[in-house]
Amino acid sequence: SGRMMESTGGPYLNTAAVTSPVGIARLLQVTFGCTTFSLVAHQGGFSAAYGTFCMFVWTFCFAITVFIITCEFTHLHSCLSISWGNFTAAFAMLATLMTVTAAVIYPLYFVQLGCYPIGCEVRDFRIAASVFAGLLFFTYAAEVFLTRAKPGQVTSYMATISGLLKIVQAFVACIIFGALVNDSQYGKYVATQWCVAVYSFCFVVTVVVVAFSVTGKTALLWFPFERSVVVYTFGAVLLYVSAAVIWPVFCFDSKYGSPRRPGLCAKGKCPWDSQLVIAIFTYVNLLLYVVDLAYSQRIRF
Repeated sequence: SGRMMESTGGPYLNTAAVTSPVGIARLLQVTFGCTTFSLVAHQGGFSAAYGTFCMFVWTFCFAITVFIITCEFTHLHSCLSISWGNFTAAFAMLATLMTVTAAVIYPLYFVQLGCYPIGCEVRDFRIAASVFAGLLFFTYAAEVFLTRAKPGQVTSYMATISGLLKIVQAFVACIIFGALVNDSQYGKYVATQWCVAVYSFCFVVTVVVVAFSVTGKTALLWFPFERSVVVYTFGAVLLYVSAAVIWPVFCFDSKYGSPRRPGLCAKGKCPWDSQLVIAIFTYVNLLLYVVDLAYSQRIRF
């Protein structure tokens, strides 16, 4: 009976959760994440919406990663009514995008080479935080690389290129929305309102696809999930093509808008800047949906 106890007592803890390459990447994520927000909170400091966003990213990613490690180490994830493989793949991709954004924003707004007026100690803390923020991004990117679907391998949908691209598409849409609400004057024409409808519709459907995959409820649907996703992606490409044509015409054509940035526009409060950001990221998302469509033809999950 002692031998029986020994053999059944082993699986309570899953040591691979911290010793496998993915497990090591997650431990580094927790270490670098904790170091980054501790440096900022202790002496580096942050302010305004940009600084708050960065702190949110680091604390949010830290908390979810600790939750993932705990669940995998104790086998608790088997008690959750979600598709664990889809959840971890989706979170790793989201965290990669969020941490790279924070790793760019924090140094851009808070790091300076000189000591005046913040003092040398604060400057050094901010530089150190920026370095660890960069390392944090690389650890999440490493997890995406390690867990991504390999050719010919049956895997979770969110680990495929198509699944990962869904997260990037939703993230890019959030950037577009941020620029839209920042005095972009999108209500000026019906055509630009159509573009907003395109961004909103594609964002909502993409989030719904991710939600169904992560919750593992795709089997309950009365229609074939994979085929529907491919049809939607084709529709999204067509919608984004229309937005990619309409938005620049109604914002930068001299008949409707301004081809050049107005000279009297204040930095940070210029509608033209917001319109340019939206135009750029419309093309980025169009490209992402085209790549998604190309890859979704090749995968089986």
